[in-house]
Amino acid sequence: MENLCISESVEVKLRDKHNVSVNEIKQCFFNKKGLSLRDTRENSKTIPPTLWFIAKTNNNRILKIVYILKHGVVYLKTAYNPNEVELSIY
Repeated sequence: MENLCISESVEVKLRDKHNVSVNEIKQCFFNKKGLSLRDTRENSKTIPPTLWFIAKTNNNRILKIVYILKHGVVYLKTAYNPNEVELSIY
């Protein structure tokens, strides 16, 4: 996935806090079934908007992927195991 941009600080957080690899994130984008949702919470509003979806990795791990799409580039904000509320919303 050539248009995926992950900052060094986000990559460290993914690895150390959420135990999520870049490869798993790419798998989720490829395995995505459905639309991305817009995060409308006041503390998460961004321009362009923050988007998210839930998908499985190739090993059936379920992840929530949070990102911003700007000029065709996907800027990853975070990825982690979704909670029950997030699963029910998606």
